[in-house]
Amino acid sequence: MKILFLGDIVGQPGVDAVRVLVPNLIAAEGLDLVIANAENVCSGSGLTPRQYRQVRSAGVDLITMGDHVYRRSEILSVLADEDRICKPANFPRTSPGRELILAPARNGITVAAFALLGRTFMRPVDCPFQAAERVLAELGDRAKVIVVDMHAEATSDKYLMGHFLKGRVSAVLGTHTHVPTADEQLLGTTAFISDVGMTGPHDSILGRRVDRVLAHALNFVPTAFDVATGDLRLSGAIVEVDPATGHALAIRRIQERMSEPEA
Repeated sequence: MKILFLGDIVGQPGVDAVRVLVPNLIAAEGLDLVIANAENVCSGSGLTPRQYRQVRSAGVDLITMGDHVYRRSEILSVLADEDRICKPANFPRTSPGRELILAPARNGITVAAFALLGRTFMRPVDCPFQAAERVLAELGDRAKVIVVDMHAEATSDKYLMGHFLKGRVSAVLGTHTHVPTADEQLLGTTAFISDVGMTGPHDSILGRRVDRVLAHALNFVPTAFDVATGDLRLSGAIVEVDPATGHALAIRRIQERMSEPEA
Protein backbone atom coordinates (compact mmCIF):
# COMPACT_ATOMS: atom_id res chain seq x y z
CA MET A 1 0.00 0.00 0.00
CA LYS A 2 1.04 3.62 -0.56
CA ILE A 3 0.87 6.36 2.07
CA LEU A 4 1.46 10.05 1.35
CA PHE A 5 2.71 12.06 4.31
CA LEU A 6 2.66 15.86 3.94
CA GLY A 7 4.80 18.29 5.89
CA ASP A 8 3.53 21.34 7.75
CA ILE A 9 0.66 22.97 5.84
CA VAL A 10 1.28 26.72 6.12
CA GLY A 11 -1.62 29.18 5.98
CA GLN A 12 -4.55 29.30 3.60
CA PRO A 13 -2.14 29.15 0.62
CA GLY A 14 -0.99 25.77 1.90
CA VAL A 15 -4.60 24.60 2.21
CA ASP A 16 -5.23 25.77 -1.36
CA ALA A 17 -2.27 23.70 -2.56
CA VAL A 18 -3.63 20.65 -0.75
CA ARG A 19 -7.10 21.13 -2.24
CA VAL A 20 -5.72 21.33 -5.78
CA LEU A 21 -2.87 18.83 -5.68
CA VAL A 22 -3.85 16.04 -3.28
CA PRO A 23 -6.83 14.69 -5.28
CA ASN A 24 -4.60 14.53 -8.37
CA LEU A 25 -1.89 12.68 -6.43
CA ILE A 26 -4.36 10.19 -5.00
CA ALA A 27 -5.40 9.28 -8.54
CA ALA A 28 -1.96 9.42 -10.18
CA GLU A 29 -0.06 7.54 -7.45
CA GLY A 30 -2.81 5.16 -6.37
CA LEU A 31 -2.56 6.38 -2.79
CA ASP A 32 -4.30 4.40 -0.07
CA LEU A 33 -3.95 7.00 2.69
CA VAL A 34 -2.92 10.65 3.12
CA ILE A 35 -1.57 12.04 6.41
CA ALA A 36 -0.68 15.70 6.97
CA ASN A 37 0.74 17.84 9.74
CA ALA A 38 -1.64 20.82 9.97
CA GLU A 39 -0.42 22.80 12.97
CA ASN A 40 0.52 25.87 10.87
CA VAL A 41 -2.68 26.33 8.89
CA CYS A 42 -4.34 29.28 10.66
CA SER A 43 -2.29 32.33 9.65
CA GLY A 44 0.80 30.19 10.12
CA SER A 45 0.08 28.98 13.65
CA GLY A 46 -2.70 26.68 14.79
CA LEU A 47 -5.80 25.26 13.13
CA THR A 48 -9.49 26.20 13.13
CA PRO A 49 -12.48 23.86 12.75
CA ARG A 50 -13.29 25.32 9.32
CA GLN A 51 -9.74 24.70 8.10
CA TYR A 52 -9.78 21.20 9.60
CA ARG A 53 -12.81 20.46 7.45
CA GLN A 54 -11.16 22.00 4.38
CA VAL A 55 -8.07 19.83 4.76
CA ARG A 56 -10.12 16.70 5.35
CA SER A 57 -12.40 17.35 2.38
CA ALA A 58 -9.34 17.74 0.14
CA GLY A 59 -8.48 14.07 0.69
CA VAL A 60 -6.33 14.17 3.83
CA ASP A 61 -7.38 11.19 5.94
CA LEU A 62 -5.41 11.78 9.14
CA ILE A 63 -4.08 14.99 10.69
CA THR A 64 -1.19 15.27 13.13
CA MET A 65 -0.37 18.37 15.18
CA GLY A 66 2.75 19.81 16.80
CA ASP A 67 3.75 22.44 19.33
CA HIS A 68 1.12 24.92 18.05
CA VAL A 69 -1.76 22.49 18.56
CA TYR A 70 -3.63 24.74 21.02
CA ARG A 71 -2.77 28.11 19.47
CA ARG A 72 -6.42 28.52 18.36
CA SER A 73 -8.79 27.73 21.21
CA GLU A 74 -11.67 26.90 18.90
CA ILE A 75 -9.83 23.72 17.81
CA LEU A 76 -10.47 22.18 21.24
CA SER A 77 -13.93 20.99 20.17
CA VAL A 78 -12.42 19.27 17.12
CA LEU A 79 -9.76 17.60 19.24
CA ALA A 80 -12.48 16.36 21.59
CA ASP A 81 -15.00 15.17 19.00
CA GLU A 82 -13.06 14.08 15.90
CA ASP A 83 -11.16 10.80 15.63
CA ARG A 84 -8.92 11.75 12.67
CA ILE A 85 -6.68 14.28 14.47
CA CYS A 86 -4.17 13.88 17.29
CA LYS A 87 -2.11 16.00 19.65
CA PRO A 88 1.57 15.15 20.33
CA ALA A 89 1.61 11.98 22.43
CA ASN A 90 4.24 13.37 24.81
CA PHE A 91 2.05 16.28 25.89
CA PRO A 92 0.58 15.74 29.37
CA ARG A 93 -2.06 13.02 29.29
CA THR A 94 -4.57 15.48 30.77
CA SER A 95 -4.19 17.90 27.82
CA PRO A 96 -7.06 17.94 25.29
CA GLY A 97 -7.01 15.55 22.35
CA ARG A 98 -6.22 11.94 21.56
CA GLU A 99 -2.69 10.55 21.41
CA LEU A 100 -3.33 8.04 18.64
CA ILE A 101 -5.37 7.87 15.46
CA LEU A 102 -6.70 4.59 14.06
CA ALA A 103 -8.50 4.61 10.72
CA PRO A 104 -9.06 2.41 7.67
CA ALA A 105 -7.18 3.23 4.47
CA ARG A 106 -8.87 3.12 1.07
CA ASN A 107 -7.82 -0.52 0.71
CA GLY A 108 -9.49 -1.42 4.03
CA ILE A 109 -6.24 -1.83 6.00
CA THR A 110 -6.25 -0.20 9.45
CA VAL A 111 -3.49 2.39 9.87
CA ALA A 112 -2.31 3.95 13.12
CA ALA A 113 -0.62 7.34 13.39
CA PHE A 114 0.71 9.44 16.23
CA ALA A 115 2.96 12.46 16.72
CA LEU A 116 5.85 13.19 19.06
CA LEU A 117 7.67 16.42 19.92
CA GLY A 118 11.44 16.63 20.19
CA ARG A 119 12.98 18.29 23.26
CA THR A 120 16.00 20.12 21.82
CA PHE A 121 15.27 23.85 21.30
CA MET A 122 11.56 23.10 21.82
CA ARG A 123 9.03 23.76 24.58
CA PRO A 124 9.31 21.51 27.66
CA VAL A 125 7.42 18.26 27.10
CA ASP A 126 7.35 14.75 28.47
CA CYS A 127 9.84 12.14 27.28
CA PRO A 128 9.06 11.22 23.65
CA PHE A 129 10.62 7.78 24.02
CA GLN A 130 8.45 6.85 26.99
CA ALA A 131 5.41 8.26 25.20
CA ALA A 132 6.15 6.16 22.12
CA GLU A 133 6.46 3.04 24.25
CA ARG A 134 3.15 3.79 25.98
CA VAL A 135 1.26 4.42 22.73
CA LEU A 136 2.61 1.27 21.10
CA ALA A 137 1.67 -0.77 24.16
CA GLU A 138 -1.86 0.66 24.09
CA LEU A 139 -2.11 0.05 20.34
CA GLY A 140 -1.24 -3.61 20.74
CA ASP A 141 -2.06 -5.64 17.65
CA ARG A 142 -4.87 -3.40 16.37
CA ALA A 143 -2.71 -2.16 13.47
CA LYS A 144 0.46 -3.35 11.76
CA VAL A 145 0.89 -0.19 9.66
CA ILE A 146 2.07 2.58 11.99
CA VAL A 147 3.24 6.06 10.98
CA VAL A 148 4.98 8.43 13.41
CA ASP A 149 5.27 12.20 12.89
CA MET A 150 8.47 13.25 14.68
CA HIS A 151 7.97 16.99 15.11
CA ALA A 152 11.35 18.31 16.18
CA GLU A 153 13.89 21.08 15.70
CA ALA A 154 17.05 19.00 15.99
CA THR A 155 18.03 16.42 13.38
CA SER A 156 19.57 14.35 16.17
CA ASP A 157 16.21 14.05 17.95
CA LYS A 158 14.67 12.71 14.75
CA TYR A 159 17.44 10.19 14.08
CA LEU A 160 17.32 9.00 17.67
CA MET A 161 13.60 8.34 17.40
CA GLY A 162 14.08 6.64 14.02
CA HIS A 163 16.54 4.21 15.52
CA PHE A 164 14.53 3.81 18.74
CA LEU A 165 11.47 2.72 16.72
CA LYS A 166 13.41 0.91 14.01
CA GLY A 167 11.61 -2.29 13.07
CA ARG A 168 8.63 -1.48 15.32
CA VAL A 169 6.77 1.05 13.17
CA SER A 170 6.34 1.50 9.43
CA ALA A 171 7.69 5.05 9.25
CA VAL A 172 9.23 7.84 11.32
CA LEU A 173 8.85 11.03 9.31
CA GLY A 174 10.19 14.40 10.44
CA THR A 175 8.33 17.72 10.43
CA HIS A 176 8.65 21.21 11.97
CA THR A 177 11.69 22.75 10.24
CA HIS A 178 9.82 23.27 6.93
CA VAL A 179 12.89 22.39 4.83
CA PRO A 180 12.96 19.01 3.05
CA THR A 181 16.04 16.90 3.69
CA ALA A 182 17.74 14.50 1.30
CA ASP A 183 18.23 11.64 3.77
CA GLU A 184 15.22 9.45 3.02
CA GLN A 185 16.13 5.84 3.77
CA LEU A 186 14.99 2.53 5.18
CA LEU A 187 16.16 1.84 8.71
CA GLY A 188 15.65 -1.88 8.45
CA THR A 189 11.89 -2.14 7.90
CA THR A 190 11.15 1.45 8.98
CA ALA A 191 11.04 4.34 6.50
CA PHE A 192 12.77 7.49 7.73
CA ILE A 193 13.45 11.08 6.69
CA SER A 194 14.57 13.98 8.87
CA ASP A 195 12.06 16.43 7.40
CA VAL A 196 9.55 16.14 4.60
CA GLY A 197 9.38 19.92 4.12
CA MET A 198 6.38 22.23 4.14
CA THR A 199 3.26 22.58 2.02
CA GLY A 200 2.69 26.23 1.28
CA PRO A 201 4.35 29.34 -0.19
CA HIS A 202 8.04 28.72 -0.90
CA ASP A 203 8.77 32.33 -1.97
CA SER A 204 9.12 33.06 1.73
CA ILE A 205 11.06 32.53 4.92
CA LEU A 206 9.67 29.15 5.98
CA GLY A 207 6.22 30.22 4.80
CA ARG A 208 6.28 33.83 6.07
CA ARG A 209 6.68 37.01 4.04
CA VAL A 210 10.36 37.72 3.37
CA ASP A 211 10.06 41.49 3.91
CA ARG A 212 8.47 41.09 7.35
CA VAL A 213 10.94 38.53 8.65
CA LEU A 214 13.95 40.32 7.18
CA ALA A 215 12.91 43.69 8.63
CA HIS A 216 12.63 42.16 12.09
CA ALA A 217 16.03 40.47 11.73
CA LEU A 218 17.66 43.77 10.70
CA ASN A 219 16.12 46.16 13.22
CA PHE A 220 14.57 44.01 15.98
CA VAL A 221 11.28 45.93 15.77
CA PRO A 222 8.40 43.48 16.28
CA THR A 223 6.24 42.96 13.22
CA ALA A 224 3.56 40.53 12.12
CA PHE A 225 5.07 37.55 10.28
CA ASP A 226 2.28 37.30 7.72
CA VAL A 227 1.99 34.17 5.60
CA ALA A 228 3.46 34.59 2.11
CA THR A 229 1.57 33.77 -1.08
CA GLY A 230 4.06 32.99 -3.86
CA ASP A 231 5.35 29.73 -5.34
CA LEU A 232 2.94 27.26 -3.77
CA ARG A 233 4.34 23.77 -3.39
CA LEU A 234 3.25 20.55 -1.78
CA SER A 235 6.08 18.73 0.00
CA GLY A 236 6.08 15.29 1.53
CA ALA A 237 7.06 11.67 1.14
CA ILE A 238 5.38 8.59 -0.26
CA VAL A 239 5.99 5.44 1.75
CA GLU A 240 5.25 1.99 0.35
CA VAL A 241 4.32 -0.53 3.03
CA ASP A 242 3.59 -4.25 3.08
CA PRO A 243 0.16 -4.27 4.74
CA ALA A 244 0.57 -7.84 5.94
CA THR A 245 3.63 -7.05 8.04
CA GLY A 246 3.68 -3.25 8.37
CA HIS A 247 7.22 -3.25 6.98
CA ALA A 248 8.23 -0.31 4.82
CA LEU A 249 9.39 -1.29 1.35
CA ALA A 250 10.38 2.13 -0.04
CA ILE A 251 10.30 5.85 0.67
CA ARG A 252 10.37 8.64 -1.90
CA ARG A 253 10.44 12.39 -1.45
CA ILE A 254 7.83 14.29 -3.39
CA GLN A 255 7.36 17.96 -4.20
CA GLU A 256 4.61 19.25 -6.47
CA ARG A 257 4.36 22.87 -7.59
CA MET A 258 1.02 24.55 -8.11
CA SER A 259 0.65 26.21 -11.47
CA GLU A 260 0.77 29.99 -11.35
CA PRO A 261 -2.25 31.74 -12.90
CA GLU A 262 -1.57 33.15 -16.32
CA ALA A 263 -1.09 36.92 -16.44
